[in-house]
Amino acid sequence: MYNKDQINTFQGGVAIGVGIGLLTGVTSTLLMNHYKQKLSADSILQSVKKAFLKEGPIEGSWINFEKQPVRKFAIQTEGYNGGITRLEDNHLVTYEFLADAKTGSVLDIKRIDN
Repeated sequence: MYNKDQINTFQGGVAIGVGIGLLTGVTSTLLMNHYKQKLSADSILQSVKKAFLKEGPIEGSWINFEKQPVRKFAIQTEGYNGGITRLEDNHLVTYEFLADAKTGSVLDIKRIDN
């Protein structure tokens, strides 16, 4: 019927196939979980502060640690509200922003004169 070498080759092929399948499954699960994670409010604030610091010093900053639902037309996500205060022409100016909780992208920013 089948000789011993053919059976061993078949078993080896099955073992390799199962191993590769398991490895692929574990890797894809880990990658999906990594991309589903949301950024922390602190890391988003640090990113926004870094961008503002490129233009000059800032006086203060804040972020609301509670996520809020955000909807822009058909797009729904969660976001963080925050703000940056800086001196411009010897006047305090506050910028309030809304950042996407998943990507950290600034969705909206408004300049508020104090």
